[in-house]
Amino acid sequence: MEKLRKLFTRKNIFNAFFIVLMIVLLVSPQAKALLIKGLISVGIMRPPTQSEAVTNATPVVNITLRQANGAILQTQQLKGKVLVINFWATWCPPCIAEMPSINEMYLRYKGNANLMVLPVDVDGDLPKSLAFMKENGYSLPVYQLGAAPPQGLLSDAIPTTIIIGKNGQVVASHEGAADYASKPFYEYLEKLLKE
Repeated sequence: MEKLRKLFTRKNIFNAFFIVLMIVLLVSPQAKALLIKGLISVGIMRPPTQSEAVTNATPVVNITLRQANGAILQTQQLKGKVLVINFWATWCPPCIAEMPSINEMYLRYKGNANLMVLPVDVDGDLPKSLAFMKENGYSLPVYQLGAAPPQGLLSDAIPTTIIIGKNGQVVASHEGAADYASKPFYEYLEKLLKE
């Protein structure tokens, strides 16, 4: 009887721990982000590579972005550069989880005039996004949509990362978190830069 009571108590402790863990994951964006970051680090969530690129490259009419200083940036003016455009929000756990790898990618290519990393805040609250970047020690610039993106370019999922080749066409699109500081992704970017 004593063995059964101890076993029952251990089960209750395990069940209680599991329930508390699930509740924390449901209500805490930071806890969700930590879990997703762990999944990213073990390679479960990967960004697009050549084999997963868009099969029919689609021309981008234009994406209008507003910079933190209020200046307008048109993607059509950046033809000849590879653009990595990441749509994200401060309240989005997968966005929070992948942001360290996006910052790392940004720092790696910051000096390359032929590649731009453009994190686009979909919150509509630029001061909040700038504070998020500063608070987390990220070097990333922050942009907002200056106008509605071209029809069919984005779904409602965030994070979404779109890669535009030098010719101004969407060459890859990825919904969900990923490790953008991985060797296969860097190899993919290097291939795009040589095109």
